[in-house]
Amino acid sequence: MARGNQRDLARAKNLKKQQDAAKAQKKDGDPKKRMENDAEILRQKQAAANARKEAEKLEKLKAERSKR
Repeated sequence: MARGNQRDLARAKNLKKQQDAAKAQKKDGDPKKRMENDAEILRQKQAAANARKEAEKLEKLKAERSKR
């Protein structure tokens, strides 16, 4: 009646199987559409980073002017 760690091993194996299936499902579809979508996400991230850098630069200038 003792199953030992068989249940734990089966759960871990099933979890890995589900993760692999989810990963494969993500990569399905038209590669062109996926590339365009990825590129759009990167453009949005870059725009946000540029805006943040610009805001930091303005704050730095304000801080320098207030010191004078």
